[in-house]
Amino acid sequence: MSTPAPAPAPASPEPAPREPSGGLDRFFKISERGSSVAREVRGGFATFFAMAYIIVLNPIILGSAKDMYGNQLDSGQLVTATVLTAAFTTLLMGVIGNVPIALAAGLGVNTVVALQLAPRMSWPDAMGMVVLAGFVVMLLVATGLRERVMNAVPVGLRKGIAIGIGLFIMLIGLVDSGFVSRIPDAAHTTVPLQLGSDGHLHGWPVLIFAVGTLLTLALLIRKVPGAILISIVAMTLVAVVVQLIADLPDSGWGLTVPAWPGNPVASPDFGLVGQVSLFGGFGKVGLLTGILFVFTVLLSCFFDAMGTILGVGDEAKLIDRKTGEFPGINRVLFIDGLAVASGGATSSSATTCFVESTAGVGEGARTGLANVVTGGLFAVALFLTPLATMVPSQAATPALVAVGFLILAGSVRDIDWSDFTIAVPAFLAMVMMPFTYSITNGIGIGFIAFSVLRLATGRGREVPTAMYVVSAVFVFYYAMPALGLG
Repeated sequence: MSTPAPAPAPASPEPAPREPSGGLDRFFKISERGSSVAREVRGGFATFFAMAYIIVLNPIILGSAKDMYGNQLDSGQLVTATVLTAAFTTLLMGVIGNVPIALAAGLGVNTVVALQLAPRMSWPDAMGMVVLAGFVVMLLVATGLRERVMNAVPVGLRKGIAIGIGLFIMLIGLVDSGFVSRIPDAAHTTVPLQLGSDGHLHGWPVLIFAVGTLLTLALLIRKVPGAILISIVAMTLVAVVVQLIADLPDSGWGLTVPAWPGNPVASPDFGLVGQVSLFGGFGKVGLLTGILFVFTVLLSCFFDAMGTILGVGDEAKLIDRKTGEFPGINRVLFIDGLAVASGGATSSSATTCFVESTAGVGEGARTGLANVVTGGLFAVALFLTPLATMVPSQAATPALVAVGFLILAGSVRDIDWSDFTIAVPAFLAMVMMPFTYSITNGIGIGFIAFSVLRLATGRGREVPTAMYVVSAVFVFYYAMPALGLG
């Protein structure tokens, strides 16, 4: 097989490890990982701005749903709960886990909570189910099962998962910016997406995204320090000026209108914190259905986080190249489980690792110090929410497109494409994530394909038992609706 062409260089060259220069350096192993304080700070800022949209989006998703009694969650309280949990869990991951993986309310899981759980019970009951799922995740970590599952994944399939995440976050960037959009069902077409809002590109917001993407890529290729953050800040300022002059309708920008807020300070409202009923939901839906609800939340959190941790860890060069293992993974996984429970306890839905952390990694972040910066910005956002949400998605999402490419370029060459029992599952994992808009689906289909193909080729003994168990769980998960259990 011919040698693939080398992938483009990452945003910043990887310097050789240096001797620690102080207590902060030693604690976070900054020099040991070939980073610097400046890179970590830039990475923390870039990650925050890339995921700050969750401050707006999570309250919209949860706040638009009603529980079985017709109650809706207060939007202002949801903003506080979302930001508080993101700040706490991100700081915890940085200080204890020492990885640049930020956390916030998980997209997809919040939809499950809003549309599947809440209509069948009260909001405190639904959030109690989320807390229970977090407890189960922590139990799996404590028993070592979660780490065994992660270590059982072959390197080629891990690379496929990483690429799938790259493609997925690129698609998120394209959709959130308005560069591509969903074709409504009324159009009666099997084509799901289109360019722009009507098949064409028009309007200032899309132009800002396009220019921001080209600016980000140009700065990355030229290896300009702070490339992603420079692009985000620059395009935000341009967007504010454009909005001031053109006075575009709010709908043109999507969730965030780039305008300087009249009053950037807002008092947090902690009214939803602690509004949880751990076992009340079982009384509403019954024991079996309640267990299945917890299982659904658990499965999504478990594998979304697993894919993100592996993808971000690989991009940040935190995974041992020889063994394929992630040093200190148990701490990272336990904090992720604690984050799930914390999200339920604050009524902000399950909190999990964010793929947008790759924006910070693209800036050179390699340690938990970047998380301390990101978590600190979330903490500040508790009081400056109007200011934190002035960055439009069109200014932040170019980072996702650029980093998505960098992930693909850095991982695709490491897959053994001559071994179809690895290549096919890796391919399915990488395409199913963006095509189904779900990390969990990509992992599940990749796992099942790997187990089946190894069995079909007489190589079943090469598959770790943990892979067979997880594949069987995924088969059951996908069969649940057909069995009348979903």
